Amino acid sequence: MFKSYQPRGNNPKREWHLVDVEGKVLGRVSTDIAQKLMGKNKKTYAPQADEGDYVVVINAGKVRVTGKKEKDKIYYSHSGYPGGLKARSVAQVRATNPTRLIELAVKRMLPKNRLQAKRMARLKIYASDQHPYADKIKNNG
Repeated sequence: MFKSYQPRGNNPKREWHLVDVEGKVLGRVSTDIAQKLMGKNKKTYAPQADEGDYVVVINAGKVRVTGKKEKDKIYYSHSGYPGGLKARSVAQVRATNPTRLIELAVKRMLPKNRLQAKRMARLKIYASDQHPYADKIKNNG
């Protein structure tokens, strides 16, 4: 008979991961980031517990999309008012806020529950290779 694992304690050991996304495909790298935020890379993973790590993403402006997604993929947002639908392509989002591409991709890969906001708070995204977390990140990826 197998028993479910229930993590004990309120202070899980959280590691810091640095992910350089320059030249990497958006969807492929977003799945890795989402798994690290959820803690699926740890052997103490439990879906009901928040055991995930911190993730620092650099060079977000240089992430790659495949095929014709640069102009064909559309991000929609609505203000809630009549006629308030806004549609932006990947190229337009990249020009205005390049970190938003990774933020949306990772957020939509996380489970839609109470832990989603806490997990997203541990995600730090930077458009260039400069970030203030160099002292916290060891040589792990």
